[in-house]
Amino acid sequence: MVTAAEAQQRIAKFQGMLKEKGLDGALFIFPIDVYYFTGTRQNSTLWIPAAGEAMLLVRKSFSRAKAESPLTDIRPFPTSKEFAGQFPGSALKIGFTYDVAPAAQLNFYAKMLPGREFVDISPLNREIRSVKSAFELDQLRLCGERLCSVFAQVPQFLKAGMRELDLAAEFEYRLRKTGHEGYVRMRAFNQELFGGLTLASGAASYGFFDGAVTGRGLSNASPQGASLELVRENEPVFVDFTGVFDGYITDMTRIFVIGKLDPQLQEAFKVSLAIQAWLQAELKPGAICEELFLKSAEIATAAGFGDYYMGMPGENAKFVGHGVGLELDEFPVLAQGFKVPLQAGQTIAIEPKFVIPGKGVIGIENTFAVTAAGGEKITNIPDDIVYL
Repeated sequence: MVTAAEAQQRIAKFQGMLKEKGLDGALFIFPIDVYYFTGTRQNSTLWIPAAGEAMLLVRKSFSRAKAESPLTDIRPFPTSKEFAGQFPGSALKIGFTYDVAPAAQLNFYAKMLPGREFVDISPLNREIRSVKSAFELDQLRLCGERLCSVFAQVPQFLKAGMRELDLAAEFEYRLRKTGHEGYVRMRAFNQELFGGLTLASGAASYGFFDGAVTGRGLSNASPQGASLELVRENEPVFVDFTGVFDGYITDMTRIFVIGKLDPQLQEAFKVSLAIQAWLQAELKPGAICEELFLKSAEIATAAGFGDYYMGMPGENAKFVGHGVGLELDEFPVLAQGFKVPLQAGQTIAIEPKFVIPGKGVIGIENTFAVTAAGGEKITNIPDDIVYL
């Protein structure tokens, strides 16, 4: 549960940035943003002034929001006639998250607050949420431990001849019993994720999802994740899952093989580990995200695997790491064009992967925290391929 001190620390930090930008306050309507600042995900609108106390206006459930949130100013959502009266007349320049709010919602609030100027604060919001507090880092470490505990069980139920779907169901069953919440929240428009995938070497590993590996899925309407493809001996079995606990997400991948593995795939896996090791050492404040990605691509190319790096040839993703927290696609992104420095306390899923047509998918993924000494591994179990 988010404490009063934790919520106030987050709000105060955000208020400082509002003042720097010359804004009088900000309205939040996106549920996970509201949760971040208030500790409740109830259907609410949050007002954070540049100075003073935050105000939460709750549609439903008011009683649960009161019980869950440490904020002191929590009110039922007012009528249209009463709405503007909840805000000071001096609040003329208001921040709003254009990245996730539909135009209809912006128009609604602009009509309810006439004469105010609305300004996009999406980058500001994402930047402040990217740096995790000590409380959040502890949440993510616990999340990593629970997810790792399920990965450790895979050898107990992975069998040749089972379908990808059967393997995924066995994993999901155990993950759910550990308390996995299932909501893998994403911010990007038109992106959605079931929560993880299991992939046999013959299955499709490309699709709409903006990642290196997607899986075929079960239909054209759901073209990602596990399919009905069979798990075979002497081929890589790729298991990539998120774990979600108290809203926080960790992300990891491990490779399993029943029998032996093709020498080219073995070599590609060694390159994945080398890229991960180099990136982990470089996950320090001040490192430039784009430069980390470009160097990782150079390592892959020098090893002869550049065409297969981060996706099918011609379908390659242009990143090697993504921020995680309350959403799977938080800042920062180790990606081409993301020319910003890392900050201590950011948490990133690093995932150097290769897709070699006709042979399969290989690679590694772990969640790390940025520290002065390099990346702290949060999903802390061995990276080795597990041979059965």
